[in-house]
Amino acid sequence: MTLLSIHDDQDANVLIDHSDDPQRIAQLLGEVGVVYERWEVRDLVPGASSEEVLAAYAPEVDRIRAQGYGTVDVASLAGDPDDAEFRERAAAARSKFLAEHRHGDDEVRYFIDGSGAFYLRLERPDGSVAVHIVMCEAGDFLSVPRGTRHWFDMGTRPRFAAIRFFQDPEGWVGDFTGDPIAERFPTFDELVAAH
Repeated sequence: MTLLSIHDDQDANVLIDHSDDPQRIAQLLGEVGVVYERWEVRDLVPGASSEEVLAAYAPEVDRIRAQGYGTVDVASLAGDPDDAEFRERAAAARSKFLAEHRHGDDEVRYFIDGSGAFYLRLERPDGSVAVHIVMCEAGDFLSVPRGTRHWFDMGTRPRFAAIRFFQDPEGWVGDFTGDPIAERFPTFDELVAAH
């Protein structure tokens, strides 16, 4: 389920707003400079290649590319959670993104499969700072402006695939803030269990 919850950045227990309505999510995120859209999910064969994925979403990919995102790829992580090698690889991938960081490029993603949660620390229109937790699933497109403090959690049993768009592929390297804020917020697994 796609869900947005907005929390005080100093106290994760203080809920400011929440919604599972795509139009309301788009409105709330738009107020803080984040683009959210729902795209029609295409039927793809399991294990579809990057080329097949990009071909299936060609109209959408071309529209986003025309906005200055010249590099596009498909990133995915899935496997048998009982396989020790996969669990080790998944844990290493997950740990890369759990701490708050920024990027020198916009973070633009479209989920074609699975799910994950973006935690966006943003100034709201009233001047307060809040963490916007966006639980994404297949069909969700998110464009986060460069320099936005955030972290991403794919959970301990990850399964996701996403089309990624870049203006500059080097710009997605994380610049970690050193702030332990992520430790004060529920993990993706905790969010899923709560909903």
